[in-house]
Amino acid sequence: MTVKKLLLGDEALALGALHAGLSGVYAYPGTPSTEITEFIQNDPLARERGVRSRWCTNEKTAMEAALGMSYAGKRALVCMKHVGMNVCADAFVNAGVTGVKGGLVVVAADDPSMHSSQNEQDSRFYGKFALIPFLEPSDQQECYDLMAEAFRLSEEVRLPVLLRMVTRLAHSRAAVAVGEPGPQNALAPDEERTRWVLLPGNARRQYAALIDKQPDLLARAEHSSHNILKEGKGLGVIACGIAYNYVREVLPEGVSLLKVSQYPLPAAQVRALAAASDEILVVEDGQPFVEEQVKALLGVDYPVSGRLNGRLPRTGELNPDNVAAAFGLPAGKVHQPAVNLAPRPPQLCQGCGHRDVYTALNQVIAEYPTARVFGDIGCYTLGALPPFRAIDSCVDMGASITMAKGAADAGVHPAIAVIGDSTFTHSGMTSLLDAVNDNAAITVILSDNLTTAMTGGQDSAGTHKFEAICLALGVEREHLHVVVPLPKNMEEITRIIREEIEYKGVSVIIPQRECMQTLARKNRQKRAQ
Repeated sequence: MTVKKLLLGDEALALGALHAGLSGVYAYPGTPSTEITEFIQNDPLARERGVRSRWCTNEKTAMEAALGMSYAGKRALVCMKHVGMNVCADAFVNAGVTGVKGGLVVVAADDPSMHSSQNEQDSRFYGKFALIPFLEPSDQQECYDLMAEAFRLSEEVRLPVLLRMVTRLAHSRAAVAVGEPGPQNALAPDEERTRWVLLPGNARRQYAALIDKQPDLLARAEHSSHNILKEGKGLGVIACGIAYNYVREVLPEGVSLLKVSQYPLPAAQVRALAAASDEILVVEDGQPFVEEQVKALLGVDYPVSGRLNGRLPRTGELNPDNVAAAFGLPAGKVHQPAVNLAPRPPQLCQGCGHRDVYTALNQVIAEYPTARVFGDIGCYTLGALPPFRAIDSCVDMGASITMAKGAADAGVHPAIAVIGDSTFTHSGMTSLLDAVNDNAAITVILSDNLTTAMTGGQDSAGTHKFEAICLALGVEREHLHVVVPLPKNMEEITRIIREEIEYKGVSVIIPQRECMQTLARKNRQKRAQ
């Protein structure tokens, strides 16, 4: 029986995975992918079936755990935002060489326009790099439908499958027709052991087998029901993923159209489109991934346009307005942004412990004109904005400690790192070990609000363990401090910061106070009981 549900794109993916017989989801929270795992965690079917759904320490551990579940014959899902693909790349690329047993689907949620990210990287490049099949849904219905197909495809070709989302699809709702859930796979660990051991002799054989699979992967894309060619005349359009909707909204009559949602790029269909058209416009949300391939496929004499030649914007999200402009059509008023609105940059919540941390830090570093504060990824990154303007860098997860170390190595004093609890366990612990091993003259402020606050209050892997972790990594007991960031404790906190700045080694200060949002949520739940 089919019923309709109103679902976010993320929720449609999650439900599609559950109905495809999912046994485990492995993820680190990151916008715009977070809601996939949260949906599974709260779904009655997932609880009934015992679907594993606890948050992982980072994306690499998530990918490896999912690969282990696949090795055991069961279906596993890995979820992350696009920059998380960089973290899990070692395991992800090598999973293409080992292959899989149980279906393994990796969801990468890209963020064109950088709504909550450091860059606009396009995860489709990872799929091509790893030589595996990958999918790009165009709407919420395809988000649901493609999950079952992705797991089935993964098991048929014995490879992981990448599924690429974008923010606008992940966080918009539509009615989705959903069916009945299918069964989970039985436990059946792989008996073919050598292909999982990537010693050079085995790896060479496995890589050759992966290369041999490429014609089959291309043939599957050429005949996919989600890659649709409709021939017209004149201009030809290739529309990828969510961009297909924008094209349909403004498409002139008689234009040839190739919708692409399954990769590798269907080369025969591209050639057929070119033969029926005078020129091709490539419309894709993200980097010019398909456009570059089409140019290479058709040669320099065939006119291909898109993001590379400025017919579409080189950066940011696509929308019906800029797609209409690419067709030479006027933009519709409905899509025009509001004007004359005062900017409202995000701020740290009132009562947030990070506020007191930055207040204390600013008091101290005002006394040191050469001070540099290296920040990290989390809601505390807002300390870079007024009224604090307290941090000088924010590059990637865990970079604060190692950047502070490098700056100290170069002679910067004081060099201070500010890192959050979840980011510290994600990728800051190894940075701290480097600093300890080199006795770097840095002060680390590990601001602990007992949750992964920026993405909605998920569990933080190291809660109540940070003192033990820092001591185990070699931080000296007398240079490890736990403080409570409150105005009444400002004198104590500033004194400790001053003292540790002057210490010619690694010191760690842990301001520890629960996030105001998670505390308020807990209090509401208590009152409701």
